Amino acid sequence: MSKIDPELKKKLLKESQAPFKGLRRILWIAFSGSALLGLIVMLSKIASGTELQQNNLLIQLGACVIFLTLLIFDRNKD
Repeated sequence: MSKIDPELKKKLLKESQAPFKGLRRILWIAFSGSALLGLIVMLSKIASGTELQQNNLLIQLGACVIFLTLLIFDRNKD
């Protein structure tokens, strides 16, 4: 009865169940990269002898953990 290709129908149903999944993954990758880069910069400053506030380092480390965890949980379950 339906003229829609079964593969296309399956893809559309999957997209309707999890809209904007591709955009979310791109954002998690961008945020994770930014947090990792910030952590590397902070660690290099510590290695050079510059004093940093411990709170800033913990915030950066927490951001790395949170965004990488969100990226892992957002992967395909198939």
